[in-house]
Amino acid sequence: MAFVIVGAGLAGAKAAQTLREEGFDGDVTLIGTEPERPYERPPLSKGVLLGDAERDSVYVHPADWYAAHDIDLRAGTTVTGIDRARRRVHLEDGESLVYDRLLLATGSAPRHLPVPGADLDGVLYLRTLADIDRVAAAAVDGARLVIVGAGWIGLEVAAAARHRGAAVTVVEAADLPLQQVLGTQIAGVFADLHREHDVRFHFGVQVERLNGTGHVTSVRLTDGTDLPADAVLVAVGARPLTDLAEAAGLSVDNGVTVDASLRTSDPHVYAAGDVANLLHPLLGERIRVEHWSNALHSGPAAARAMLGQDVRYDRLPYFFTDQYDLGMEYRGWAPRGTYDQVVIRGDGDKREFLAFWLRDSRVLAAMNVNIWDANDHLDALVRAGLSGTPANPNLLP
Repeated sequence: MAFVIVGAGLAGAKAAQTLREEGFDGDVTLIGTEPERPYERPPLSKGVLLGDAERDSVYVHPADWYAAHDIDLRAGTTVTGIDRARRRVHLEDGESLVYDRLLLATGSAPRHLPVPGADLDGVLYLRTLADIDRVAAAAVDGARLVIVGAGWIGLEVAAAARHRGAAVTVVEAADLPLQQVLGTQIAGVFADLHREHDVRFHFGVQVERLNGTGHVTSVRLTDGTDLPADAVLVAVGARPLTDLAEAAGLSVDNGVTVDASLRTSDPHVYAAGDVANLLHPLLGERIRVEHWSNALHSGPAAARAMLGQDVRYDRLPYFFTDQYDLGMEYRGWAPRGTYDQVVIRGDGDKREFLAFWLRDSRVLAAMNVNIWDANDHLDALVRAGLSGTPANPNLLP
């Protein structure tokens, strides 16, 4: 049998690893558009940019691992099409590969800023190893860095850039950073954290245009403010890379739609990682999760399903961040408007606390900030809450 994995990121690499660990001895081909072997992306905006982690530490496996496990890694290779009827994937060099099972782990790409001047030199995005080299070159002592978007990537880069000595200004259309994800109360914690480190914010405003001749020199906001800039990082979200799936006639809706076994509308094709829009068996709704943990675990789950194992992928959505002296983990699913209460336990001023998002006394999500001994208990509370079991808010830890 022949298995083909399109997308050589964390999800694809872990799927290939799992196929071998589960005893699959057929052909495994792992195809990625980047010239690099598979690597993890969270360290790019954390340890690598801070200088705490070596650039080479991001790789999922050593360079010789793929050959040693008889995995045909095709780095720097683009898949141009999928022929589902003949079960073939077509490559840009004209070659085609036959598959018995196909895994799409094509990931996501940064959303671009649709304003005049967005193509100027010095306008940066952060997704790849090549991107981090450009961001690091821009975030230097005395440089003026404007970050558009106060989500996880924007705030992590802001923290690292301040550590490197750059002057940082963040522009965000909402009233607070991370407001859509965390709500007003917890979002304020992150706003205060960054202000204490001299990050300037412009909330409730958007970018009108980027100015410069050849290289960006300033950012004009819709309220008329001009922000001088030596570089601009655009961090306004990501879009799933579904072009191949759409062209192949697979079901696509904010990602490639998959069932609880990560199977697409074609029983021979699976999807994992950022690109997969999962019918989550615990939540009872479709979700698409772009975070590291999902790539780490959904790739192996898809591999097992491709081997015919009974898979029910119901892991809790999880993400983490490190900014200055704040470390945080969040698990669960509580988009804005789905909860009716936020309960905080601990010392918010010292940034050592637990936070819970509840609806009808059910814990939908939980966060630990600089507290590291409660993870298993928090996971159990969230899993129970999402299954319909209420918790007494007065008895939360």
